[in-house]
Amino acid sequence: MTRVDFKVVLLGQSLVGKTSLIERFVNERFYENLAFKNTIGAAYTSKQINVDEKTLVLGIWDTAGSERYEAMVRIYYRGAKAAIVCYDVTDQSSFNKAKYWIRELRSIEEKCKIYLCATKKDLLNLGHDATPSLETVDNYAAGIQSKFFLTSSKTGEMIDEMFIEIGKDYLSDPENQTENGLVNIILSGKKNDSSGCCGGSLKQS
Repeated sequence: MTRVDFKVVLLGQSLVGKTSLIERFVNERFYENLAFKNTIGAAYTSKQINVDEKTLVLGIWDTAGSERYEAMVRIYYRGAKAAIVCYDVTDQSSFNKAKYWIRELRSIEEKCKIYLCATKKDLLNLGHDATPSLETVDNYAAGIQSKFFLTSSKTGEMIDEMFIEIGKDYLSDPENQTENGLVNIILSGKKNDSSGCCGGSLKQS
């Protein structure tokens, strides 16, 4: 039996880099060719982190971004305590899709805490423009009471920091505590720390 303290789900349009983000966080590596592979349905992994002298095990679901899997994706974010909603920092259409997923989440999982994640920051360093502007996204995040992170799976920038922030928020919520400690989920099967089959204020280094 494997203990999982809480469920985290990644949502976003195809090819925004959800799988690459998880690969960087869980296995500390980046593969260029992952950017061209779509997740089918969903993939699961887990990762142990240390937050404020406590150990947390995150159960992470990487969901498919293709529209044909949207109905299936809704199954995976039920019961999630946190959702990382991703968009490509250079792609307006992926930001529009991120807003769609946020509306979906709010209508079904009202208590799920949302983290807006711009991926591919390394493209900005190569001269690409942020579309929409980072200020626009930061203001949007503030309006929906979400934290906003600007990340790069290629360099690893701000990815660990984002998951640590998620852990801190989980620990600070009284609803996640019991008399004996943390509420947790028990999953059957062998523990696996690698991928199976991912007021608003901009967080960047």
